[in-house]
Amino acid sequence: QVQLVESGGGLVKPGGSLILSCEASKFTFSGLTMSWYRQAPGKERELVASITAAGHSTNYADSVKGRFYISRDNAGNMIYLRMVNLNPEDTAVYYCFVEEWGFWGQGTQVTVSS
Repeated sequence: QVQLVESGGGLVKPGGSLILSCEASKFTFSGLTMSWYRQAPGKERELVASITAAGHSTNYADSVKGRFYISRDNAGNMIYLRMVNLNPEDTAVYYCFVEEWGFWGQGTQVTVSS
């Protein structure tokens, strides 16, 4: 069945870094706009970053600009989110999302704490 599988989350100290990965299974996303969203406890899900089909254009939430970087490997059916200089406000479940389909992955937990 069609799936998006996120990985790479975990516990990291403030100022640390993580790289999240999202693999598409049973479909090819090379022609689709892909995004990362996150949802913190008690808050609404919010857009973190998006990338167009060919990877030529990216968009970031103001809160992560200069710290998070989205990229894609269409040949490998992978999306990445490199996160640096993490802070406790980045603690959330991070989700991979296909914009054209409204299709979500299952999410991966990121916790930033000393």
